[in-house]
Amino acid sequence: QVQLVESGGGLVQAGDSLRLSCAASGRTFSSYAVGWFRQASGKEREFVAAISWNDYNTYYADSVKGRFTISRDNAKNTGLQMNSLKPEDTAVYYCAAALTGNGFGTLQRPEPYDYWGQGTQVTVSS
Repeated sequence: QVQLVESGGGLVQAGDSLRLSCAASGRTFSSYAVGWFRQASGKEREFVAAISWNDYNTYYADSVKGRFTISRDNAKNTGLQMNSLKPEDTAVYYCAAALTGNGFGTLQRPEPYDYWGQGTQVTVSS
């Protein structure tokens, strides 16, 4: 069993940066792929970024490519560095862990993920 807790959200201005963290308890992240998703008010949850279980591959949504970076800090923490934030990045951000599944086609979908955090709010003002 894995419990995930996100942190680092907040209210920032357009152009600012934030770093989100996803902390795992119960078991280590080391054998899991980790993904970040977000859900804006009134919209469906969407893929943001993912890192493969062996850290060899990272994947990004086109809307954040070049601005966001996902990284595995250690066996129990994965981060999402968000630069040049835009108002359209406003959403609740969730991290998720997948024991199986690899590749962009799989990890961009929510179904392969076994565990989810409760989310952290990111609000970007214009």
